[in-house]
Amino acid sequence: MLVRLQKLLSQANVTSRRKAEELMVAGRVKVNGKIVRELGTKADPEKDHLEVDGKRIEPIQPHIAVLLYKPDGYITSLKDPEGRPTVNRLVDSIPVRLYPVGRLDYHTEGLLILTNYGELSQSIQHPSRALEKVYWAKVKTIPTSEELKRLRTGIMIDGRKTLPARVRILETRKNSWIEIGIREGRQNQIRKMFEAVGHPVIRLRRIAIGFLHDENLKPGEFRHLSPQEIKRFLSGK
Repeated sequence: MLVRLQKLLSQANVTSRRKAEELMVAGRVKVNGKIVRELGTKADPEKDHLEVDGKRIEPIQPHIAVLLYKPDGYITSLKDPEGRPTVNRLVDSIPVRLYPVGRLDYHTEGLLILTNYGELSQSIQHPSRALEKVYWAKVKTIPTSEELKRLRTGIMIDGRKTLPARVRILETRKNSWIEIGIREGRQNQIRKMFEAVGHPVIRLRRIAIGFLHDENLKPGEFRHLSPQEIKRFLSGK
């Protein structure tokens, strides 16, 4: 993502944006070995080599974390060999590369955190944290009380038993909407759990990551995490 040189120099704590302009006009700034004097010049901090007075400058990117509502039909990856749309397309207005924290399956929609802040990502995903992720699942027909009990206590999938889950029925008609909270993230876990008790998932949406939720986001929309939300994740509370 292209960023103005003045901003890159400021973020790298080289000088202020105004002083950076003076350095450029004086011919003291180079991009990829070439002197740059044009004040509107932009560079890609991930690809271009930036120098001031012959010294290599490593731009310091600000920590950014966003909460995205991932639509159905997007892959939680930065690239896909099959050419499917990726979640980074939905946040390409942000001038730094963001990485998904965990994943949501291709046909699962809902909340997903993306960030370039490694400490935040590790804090959220660390196994010792066992952060609960909450989903709403629309499943075929209506599970019995015994089937719900199996979901709560653990089900064998892929040769391993799932951890205890929090399960409650939200709505029952021809099919059912069920809220389920899990503290692990095995691939297609919720779909496999419901499949194992005879109630295939028709639609799946993640509504919360630990304490974090947002009922106002619509598919494809995102918002920045607040400093308080980031601090709470980092503190483990």
